Amino acid sequence: MRSHGVMNTLVYHDHTKAIKSGFASSIFTCNQLIHMYSKHGLVEDAQKLFDEIPHPNVFSWNAIIMAYIKAHNLTHARALFDSASHKDLVSYNSMLSAYVGADGHETDALDLFTIMQSARDIIGVDEITLTTMLNLTAKLRARCYGEQIHSYMVKTANNLSKFAVSSLIDMYSKCGSFREAYNVFGGCVGMVDLVSKNAMVAACCREKKMDMAFNVFWKYPELNDIVSWNTLIAGYAQNGFMEKSLALFSEMIENGIGCNEHTLASVLSACSGLKCLKLGTCVHAWVLKNGYKSNQFISSGIVDLYSKCGNIRYAESVYAGIGIKSPFAVASLIAGYSSQGNMAEAQRLFDSLTERNSVVWTALCSGYVKSQQSKAVFELFREFRTTEGLVPDAAIIVSVLGACAIQATLSMGKQIHAYIFRMRVNMDEKLLSALIDMYSKCGHIIYAGKIFQRVTDSDKDAILYNVMIAGYAHHGFDNEAIQLFQEMLRKRIKPDAVTFVALLSACRHRGLVELGEQFFISMQEDYNVVPEIYHYACMVDMYGKANQLEKAVELMRKIPIQIDATIWGAFVNACQVSSNTELVKQAEQILLKVEADNGSRYVQLANAYAAEGNWDEMGRIRKKMRGKEAKKVTGCSWIYVENDTHVFTSGDTSHSKADTIYSTLVCLNGKLQLSFTELKQLYEIQGDVVEDIC
Repeated sequence: MRSHGVMNTLVYHDHTKAIKSGFASSIFTCNQLIHMYSKHGLVEDAQKLFDEIPHPNVFSWNAIIMAYIKAHNLTHARALFDSASHKDLVSYNSMLSAYVGADGHETDALDLFTIMQSARDIIGVDEITLTTMLNLTAKLRARCYGEQIHSYMVKTANNLSKFAVSSLIDMYSKCGSFREAYNVFGGCVGMVDLVSKNAMVAACCREKKMDMAFNVFWKYPELNDIVSWNTLIAGYAQNGFMEKSLALFSEMIENGIGCNEHTLASVLSACSGLKCLKLGTCVHAWVLKNGYKSNQFISSGIVDLYSKCGNIRYAESVYAGIGIKSPFAVASLIAGYSSQGNMAEAQRLFDSLTERNSVVWTALCSGYVKSQQSKAVFELFREFRTTEGLVPDAAIIVSVLGACAIQATLSMGKQIHAYIFRMRVNMDEKLLSALIDMYSKCGHIIYAGKIFQRVTDSDKDAILYNVMIAGYAHHGFDNEAIQLFQEMLRKRIKPDAVTFVALLSACRHRGLVELGEQFFISMQEDYNVVPEIYHYACMVDMYGKANQLEKAVELMRKIPIQIDATIWGAFVNACQVSSNTELVKQAEQILLKVEADNGSRYVQLANAYAAEGNWDEMGRIRKKMRGKEAKKVTGCSWIYVENDTHVFTSGDTSHSKADTIYSTLVCLNGKLQLSFTELKQLYEIQGDVVEDIC
């Protein structure tokens, strides 16, 4: 590939030849030279040449305007456009396309289109104008404008070309009107071409209708090009069908279709999703062999692969070899450090960046949420608002709401909710789910339910239902949880593994054994959901709380997957309820083998023996715990005061105001004791007996 300097030399050489041959004075030649200069980024030279033309024609003006558009200098391009002595439809379309393609110029595009409409009889409006405006309405998600443009296209017979059809499909799809997109595609029977077909496949993938995307893809196999294959492969990867994405990639190679960087980026994403390190390293080797390592998207995908597979050393090595650091590569490495609990290294990498975008801010926020360091999340969010001066995207706010949910900080959660309204942050499904989850986990289930009910039916998906059902289950509203599940089925939203964890939790809290058994059977037979660890743990715990230990034992014998500490812990609790010390002893051997360093398991076993008054066994477990040097995670309390979270543990004196806190606690204890004594005397005077007051 020729260097930039060599290309400039060749351009100047061509200009010199034109001068020597006498063609340089020709306006046609000047226009061609301006176009050539702009193509190679030599805007100043193009401007000098334009200034030397005594009477520039419309082609000259269009060439110099396009030169500044290609240089991303829209301000100068518009100034030339406004001052142009000759303008035609090409001039208007060039400026309009530039505004639509650039972020932050949507209003300029609308204003320019209004001018074009008022001067329609003079300059006209063609298919390029209309498809460009369809791209703008898709970008703005403004379906009403898109429908008006569609209507005008039908009236003027501008709706039948391949570019018009593909633009209409794209507009309706991105505006959330998949049915209209499919109607447009269905209306061009006999005229389906490569562009419109690819647009329809992309629309199906965007709507998560992968079966339909597959059918459209194979209905016209003769039209499939590398873009078609890439679209479907990416669609499978983005919608969680990683195995199908990789299978289609294999089929693509077998059919002799060459792959490119877009293919490899999707394949790497699928490998990351499956944490398939072996296949990922094969793709990495292929990338190195075929010279794709300089591609930022592919390099970022490789960093993401190694980070998600836990191979941070390889991720760091690939990251170090990237020339211009992609924010996605940085975010992947931060996420990799976070997954290993290494927030110090994640923060160090974040701090080393001279420029940060929402991707890296979100990655660090998410890392702190996963490590349950809520205070760090709040501090990071305050730093973002102070340093960036931008409205954060929904992903960052989702992380902050997650921190509020972990810490049950209702006041902070309400402030974030108000901030969302004040800053007009787009309320997508993830943000709605995070809000409902926050209110639910902060004990405000009624308000969580109100938010859920205000969501339109078209915006309610399985994730939103799962969060609300889990919230109702956690708060003991089993009837509401079950009714919501039934509503979910009526609306033909397929339940998943998370749905049934929430339902089984509701049943175990209320002792609804028969209903729980029905859900457990139904999830496999009716919805093809394979039970996982948490489903079995819920069932064992449910049997235990209902004092049906024999059913718990029978289920334990039938569990087809490896039983982990979660299930054994639930089984110990079931044995404790049924006072079966013998089974506790059997469970003890396996439980302490699986989690020998977890102090909470020793405490659980000790409590099970203590409940039976078996103090010798309890002492033995305590002694064993000390011998293993296993430690139980210290319980703590916290309070949110003056925009800061204060954490306390028993006997802790590290707080800066510890003396004041403990003196206040002594005072409160005295007042509580006095109130208790006075209350007891009052009841005795009235002749009432205070029973079980302690």
